[in-house]
Amino acid sequence: MAKLVNKDKIKSLFADEQSLMVGGFIESGVPAELIKILLDSGARDLTLIANDTGFDDKTFGQLVVEKRLKKAIVSHIGTNRETGKQMNAGELEVELTPQGTLIEQIRAGGAGLGGILTQTGIGTTVAEDQRIIEVDGEDYILARPLQADIALVKAWKADKKGNLIYRYAARNFNPIVATAADIVIVEADEILEVGEIDSNQVMTPGLFVDYILEK
Repeated sequence: MAKLVNKDKIKSLFADEQSLMVGGFIESGVPAELIKILLDSGARDLTLIANDTGFDDKTFGQLVVEKRLKKAIVSHIGTNRETGKQMNAGELEVELTPQGTLIEQIRAGGAGLGGILTQTGIGTTVAEDQRIIEVDGEDYILARPLQADIALVKAWKADKKGNLIYRYAARNFNPIVATAADIVIVEADEILEVGEIDSNQVMTPGLFVDYILEK
């Protein structure tokens, strides 16, 4: 299967009520072009799994502004005032998860694990309605694995087989979300021929990648 595809092909992959994982940390490592295609697709009632909901005037923060989300599973929403407004109005379900727990839930989803055990949140409202497991006399929350229909990933370099390299802080959530979705779509700053990336530098193997947005 050819992995290098145009915008129209990627646009056709989006649909209402999908769950989406998005790499990036606020605006660092966010696949802005892929999010623009998602916005153009008109897909609604989406579930977003990401570190945050961005800013209210940029990239995936616009999904909130345009009321395209029904749920957000994120670590924080403080940079997007619209998220808080919709949450308080009951228009958007927001599941706030400690950042370390969130990324490990995604990692567990990619690895096929049944979840992770964490003490973060024990003794607080976070633990309400959660399954508690005792290990050596200590209580832990069982945090369930997270997976998605589609993951949107931003890479620095990609070859045509989908082997990826990330740059600096833009690495953040990207390599983890690339393992935990049925369809993985990549936006790369540079697309190279197969063999032009040193195999020792590959951070995400091409077997995880389904599509690359052609430049």
